[in-house]
Amino acid sequence: MSDQKEKILQFGAGKFLRAFFDLFVQEAFEAGEDPGKVVVVQSTTGARASDLAARGCSYHVLLRGITDGEQVDSVCRVESISRALVAGESWPEVLELARSEDLEVIVSNTTEKGYEVDDSDGPASSPPASFPAKLLQVLQARFEAGCRGVTILPCELIEHNASTLRGIVLGLGESWGLPLEFLRWMAKECSWHENLVDRIVTGRPAAHPLLEEDPLVIACEPFALFAVENHGGRLGLFSHPAIRAVDDVTPYALRKVRILNGAHTALVAKALPAGFSTVREAVEDSRIGSWLHDLLFQEIVPTVRDRVEDAEGFAHDVLERFRNPFVDHRLEDIALHHEDKLRVRLLPTRAEYAEQTGEDPVILTELLRSSG
Repeated sequence: MSDQKEKILQFGAGKFLRAFFDLFVQEAFEAGEDPGKVVVVQSTTGARASDLAARGCSYHVLLRGITDGEQVDSVCRVESISRALVAGESWPEVLELARSEDLEVIVSNTTEKGYEVDDSDGPASSPPASFPAKLLQVLQARFEAGCRGVTILPCELIEHNASTLRGIVLGLGESWGLPLEFLRWMAKECSWHENLVDRIVTGRPAAHPLLEEDPLVIACEPFALFAVENHGGRLGLFSHPAIRAVDDVTPYALRKVRILNGAHTALVAKALPAGFSTVREAVEDSRIGSWLHDLLFQEIVPTVRDRVEDAEGFAHDVLERFRNPFVDHRLEDIALHHEDKLRVRLLPTRAEYAEQTGEDPVILTELLRSSG
């Protein structure tokens, strides 16, 4: 793959994208597609990009978990990244890539705080401090070089991630006094796609034979979903089993929040007081496991079945994911901001169940009552 064109610019050198999007690119290459190489840009402090570069941008991903009742423990060597740059050291190289006709996609995972702007940023900053300002300079360089627009995939876990980022970047361009023609190009010729990502990435395993030769080993679950709004066919992304081009990502977000996140929050309320410490321990207990199954299939799934794709199948996948023997997901971690999560993940289910059936959901009502 060494002679492949650099078609993807990625902001974020962390473990999630390396076990998600960068792995998808690798698997697309292996399937005979030409997705193009990835140039990774690290915007924050740390040694992630330099560690990648030191190892030739090659690393291994361990896919470990349960799929269709069978244990999975496989390894994939990822070589889809061509360069790993630090923005503060190599910003001219980043802008050079921005001017390339080969560039097609910009992907990011900068966390929710990554959308914050910095008052010190301006058109002459090299580089700007904030991610929106970095993206603005990249797109401006591309526009001034006379290049076509790009596909923009912000993978941050916030609602309306693409339109939110688009609004921030456009507003920043206006505040900098950039030409109206460029702002129009950025809004119309660049394609900003709402999306939802779903995969548990646990990071570097505590022990594995590969660690002796590859300190960058990442472990993740086999399940993966990347639902991306296609904007009437404008997406143009490579094919991959985990990538779903959809008209509207909202039902996928609803399915995840109500079923997966709802089950997590329900376990906190039920299993943590009972002395269980991890999700797996709880669902493997016959009493708790049976209780969660009934909650999911008798009360949660029926409320969303008509609005989302394959609610039952997704719920079955969730239970398999919860039983992953390679993941120790602590209930105490999920319990953070528990009251807020109850309001978002479980209370709407109770209200909708009552509205649809004329009765209160027995399991959920008792759970919420015991939770105070």
